[in-house]
Amino acid sequence: MESSSIYGNGEAQLHNTSKAKHGGWITFPFIIATVAGLTLAGGGWLSNLIVYLIEEFHIYSIDAAQINNVVNGCTSLFPVVGAIIADSFLGSFTIIWISSLISLLGLILFFLMATVDGLRPQSCQNNSSLCTAITPSKTQYAMLYLALTLVAVGLGGSRFTIATMGANQFTRAKHQETYFNWYFFTLYLATVVSSTAIVYVEDNVSWIWGFGLCIMANVLGLIIFLLGKRYYYIDKPLGSPFTSLAQVIVASFRKKRVAVSSQSPDYYYGDGLQKKIDELPTKRFRLLNRAAVKIEGDILPNGSIAKPWNLCTVQQVEDLKNIFRILPLWSSGSLLVFSLVSTSICLSFFDHFLWPTCKKIVGRNTTPLQRVGIGHVFNVASMAVSALVEMKRLATAHSHDLQGSVVPLSVFWLVPQLVIVGIGEAFHFPGQVAMYYQEFPTSLKSMATAMISMVIGIGFYLSTAVIDLFRRVTTWLPKDINNGKLDNMYWVVAVLGVINFGYYLLCACLYEYKNVETVETDQIDRQTENRL
Repeated sequence: MESSSIYGNGEAQLHNTSKAKHGGWITFPFIIATVAGLTLAGGGWLSNLIVYLIEEFHIYSIDAAQINNVVNGCTSLFPVVGAIIADSFLGSFTIIWISSLISLLGLILFFLMATVDGLRPQSCQNNSSLCTAITPSKTQYAMLYLALTLVAVGLGGSRFTIATMGANQFTRAKHQETYFNWYFFTLYLATVVSSTAIVYVEDNVSWIWGFGLCIMANVLGLIIFLLGKRYYYIDKPLGSPFTSLAQVIVASFRKKRVAVSSQSPDYYYGDGLQKKIDELPTKRFRLLNRAAVKIEGDILPNGSIAKPWNLCTVQQVEDLKNIFRILPLWSSGSLLVFSLVSTSICLSFFDHFLWPTCKKIVGRNTTPLQRVGIGHVFNVASMAVSALVEMKRLATAHSHDLQGSVVPLSVFWLVPQLVIVGIGEAFHFPGQVAMYYQEFPTSLKSMATAMISMVIGIGFYLSTAVIDLFRRVTTWLPKDINNGKLDNMYWVVAVLGVINFGYYLLCACLYEYKNVETVETDQIDRQTENRL
């Protein structure tokens, strides 16, 4: 059963011809430069948000961390909203420039709060991070939350939608995977710069200059993006794909008493579509096949569907099945400067050395599922190392009888687990995004790249809930963590990671690639190129 597109054959050919005409590599510099600019702008405020809340708004550190988790969750869940709007109504291009403008408005508010004294609380005289006596007014809180909402919506709306738009410029899976590697490389490298250079300016020069740099990066990224418009292949939304998927569920339920046929002529493939007579719907989730079984009254004399909620095409059924097949893998997905640097280095190392070497040794490329699985192993390892380091930190604190003070332990003890996290993400994220993009229905390409962001967002919200739960039922997380047992939290997460990895292995073993023909076509193309 073909699943390369929900378009008719003619539309699919025009779709690919348009991309071939413009050329993905012509648009590549514009897309990557836009990613760099918008990421610099977003990372500049997001990386230092906890410090900003504590120093400028006098919020308790744990409360600041909780706000930071909520904001991070929003920036990771808003891409899903942006993906739905892009796939259904506006398209990726429009979503990106609108989101960039929204982000810019939020940054301007932050800049105003840094320059206008009345928009933020008075500074603490003793410059203490524990100075919470001077609380913000309702107006100041309103300004803060409005700015956070704007920048979170803007960053979330553009971050993964631009990943989809960049991949849409290419027709070959190999080029799309290469693009995703460069996308993540640029994303992490720009985050490194923002987390070091811009954060340094905010901490050592002023918040005014820091937010000013974020504004300049945002404006520059938006201008570069708009300059490339004449070269882009701009996707045209075909209406809400979720309506089509819902029709399959409703139609299959309404035909619950209809037998699932084993004869190809009994199924509806669409008006005017050329299909091989021996093609049948796939056997997985076969109860959904009823939605495409033709019965009396389903087809009009001209061959079209009489009632879309009673009969669906086989392609609609297969599109929904693709979603159901990927959901278990998606649900098993999972963590500042060292992590980002190691990810950036590993992405380049993997793309230029590790994957080509593996192919020479074993005779074939590694699959996205294998890469994601390796990433899970590194994630579990990072949690175990984090627990060991925290045990070392607590032992040092107790040996010096420290209460509420900084432990005399080098910050570089945090490097090993951050490097391990970075390596894991280099395996994990590109593999997941490439797989989702290739396996999702064509009408849901923006949603495909946003799925990984949704996992991250859910992770932030779950971490907020878990922290709150353990603060209530255990003594592991007191206000003075030197008297706590944070290492126990890490061990719990490590155990959960092992269980999650087992769940992932089960899902991966049961999963069957749907769009394998894309990979096979790429291999044939490369063999042809080598002969020429």
